[in-house]
Amino acid sequence: MYPEHTDRAPAVRAPEVHHPTPLTPAMAPYPAPLATVQPHTVPAVASVVLPDGRVVTGYAITPIQPEPLAAKPAVSRAAVNTALGGIGFGAVCGGLVLLTTFIAALAALIHQLIILAAVIFGGWVAVQVFGARGHRGATTVNIRKAVIKRNHFHG
Repeated sequence: MYPEHTDRAPAVRAPEVHHPTPLTPAMAPYPAPLATVQPHTVPAVASVVLPDGRVVTGYAITPIQPEPLAAKPAVSRAAVNTALGGIGFGAVCGGLVLLTTFIAALAALIHQLIILAAVIFGGWVAVQVFGARGHRGATTVNIRKAVIKRNHFHG
């Protein structure tokens, strides 16, 4: 990017040499092995006679049994939880669809009842307004001082 300086020669560097530092026992990166600890009780000595007559004597050592591995399920828990969540979500969605359908039907029923009440009330008002006034052409009877005794009129 920048031009090199041409007024002086480039400096010659001496090669760097690195010498490894030997580790002393005090600087060991790992701890020294621990001394073996003998068991508190000495196990019984077992002797085995071989087929050729030789006798082999030694301590009976019980083999160390490895801990059983935890049985891994065939399907991971995350997959099971995801599947159960999907099933639950599907069930809830179906219920929500039914709930919204029920709410829409209830709103339509209320709307129809309001219209029916308006029609009935409007009809009653129309009958009152446009109905027969004073019964024209009929006989009108005015009772002012009638005495009613035992369902008989006495004048």
